[in-house]
Amino acid sequence: METTYIPPGSIVVGVDGSESCSQALAWAAEEAALDHRPLVLINAVGTLGTPGTVWLTGVDPVVQEMRRHGEEVAAAAAREVASRHSANETLTSVVTDDARQALLAAAERAHMVVVGSRGRGPVRSLLLGSVSSAVARHATCPVVVVRPHRIGVVRRGVLVGADGTSESQPALDFAYREASIRRLPLTVMHCVSDTFAVEYQGAVVPPSERRLEDARLILAESVAGMTEKYPDVHVTVQVSPGLPEQTLRSAAERMDLLVVGSRSPNMLSRAAAGDVAGHLVEHARTVVAVVPRSAGPTNPGQRDLRP
Repeated sequence: METTYIPPGSIVVGVDGSESCSQALAWAAEEAALDHRPLVLINAVGTLGTPGTVWLTGVDPVVQEMRRHGEEVAAAAAREVASRHSANETLTSVVTDDARQALLAAAERAHMVVVGSRGRGPVRSLLLGSVSSAVARHATCPVVVVRPHRIGVVRRGVLVGADGTSESQPALDFAYREASIRRLPLTVMHCVSDTFAVEYQGAVVPPSERRLEDARLILAESVAGMTEKYPDVHVTVQVSPGLPEQTLRSAAERMDLLVVGSRSPNMLSRAAAGDVAGHLVEHARTVVAVVPRSAGPTNPGQRDLRP
């Protein structure tokens, strides 16, 4: 059924008929089925505010053809979902708007937005790449970017980057929930950056063992309270020296899902966090979830699947 309404707490996925979006659709449909949430398929046919098209109206044949094609793409995506998850409540929405704006608007009510990382053809590929980055950077709900990854690799569950502070708690909450509903093990990793290392007689000395041990204690305390909430999740806590974007990217090669935070309250930390999330959205070889610092449950009445 086509709609312009986004049910609160729904899973929203951008569709354009490309292979990348087909992979994002499959991930989103599985997520919606596992978490018993409505699934909304959005096709954004483009904006009419560009030079040469600003004069077009909704009754113009060009606009009607754009919408007709968008409706075909959305309908084909809905049939693909129905063939795999017949119980899903699936809605389609075709909007005459820029894809970034359409998905960011939907994020205001959604539980999660899912996008592919590349579009159809070199131009669409470039544009969708910018869409995924922009939506992940600015959305008010978690954004999952389904990145290209190697087929046949044995994967080891969910990986979340956390540092034991309240700023990383939303990402930690999201990662635990995903591990629980997908029945996967969880690795919580704190990267102690080499940028804090000191130089001694021309050599760079890595973070001290004392500093690493302090980080382990802080991280262990931050996850202690999650065990009671998610007793079904098997957790490994790991502290690794190195730059977060490099360390997490490498560790994520054999993970089903990588979870990172998107924002931090102070300017220096916010810039660093943005760089890490942006780098991983563009380069990680697995599915990447970017969770805003203020993220919380968008549908408190949703049935809890945990035992």
